[in-house]
Amino acid sequence: MNIKPLGNRLLIKPIVEEKKTDGGIVLPDSAKEKPQRALVIEVGSLEDDYDINKGDKVIFAKFAGTEIEMNDEKHIIIDVDDILAKVED
Repeated sequence: MNIKPLGNRLLIKPIVEEKKTDGGIVLPDSAKEKPQRALVIEVGSLEDDYDINKGDKVIFAKFAGTEIEMNDEKHIIIDVDDILAKVED
């Protein structure tokens, strides 16, 4: 399935980081907060003043966007205004 966001929207894939306790116990997804970092998968027709491209890593607002399932993985369609920052490695 291929999804192309419309207007000022992005398709992002949350980056899920595995968390362990000090004792080495892996915490399940239900015990963790919703991730706020993501990889930009597709970009809609953004206005010129946005510098976000496919492949960028971003930080997004905690409860923003609409979650969808694509290829058995969670993705989010989000408005570009809900992107708080780009992550530069």
